[in-house]
Amino acid sequence: MTSAPPLTPPAPAPAPAGVRSARLSLKPATGPTGYVDGGWWPRSRELAQELPGLLAGLRGRLGPVESVSYHLGDWTPPPHRMSVDGVSFRTAGYHFQRPSTVDVIARTERITLLVIAPEESEQTANRALEAAASPGGTDDIATLLTALHPAQLDEPRKS
Repeated sequence: MTSAPPLTPPAPAPAPAGVRSARLSLKPATGPTGYVDGGWWPRSRELAQELPGLLAGLRGRLGPVESVSYHLGDWTPPPHRMSVDGVSFRTAGYHFQRPSTVDVIARTERITLLVIAPEESEQTANRALEAAASPGGTDDIATLLTALHPAQLDEPRKS
């Protein structure tokens, strides 16, 4: 009897020509994910420009995306309908969406990503991406964001 080769997750699809790849880190698809399923460090606050790279990075895990929701205060609003690689999807901004998150919804799965501000340093952003994608990590959004700048936690408060 021959053994089957070990299963490995599919590699992320390359970004389409002219689209920058996403700075993205995801938790494994199995197991508890807590409040977020990973982290994303966009290069700007222009969601319409950032979504093609993000969706290319998620294609292997989600397949075609049906909608993306975001907090209205975090982004320059994109068109309500967009198309990436011939796949049309809806975007929707909400005041009640948790700040610093985006929800990407496909037919069979929904992923919530912690959004690291584009202006963060590479060191800080990488630390946040790692924390957001930590297998078994169940920290809430506020805890993940507070951990971005631990030195500020040690500074005395001014009265």
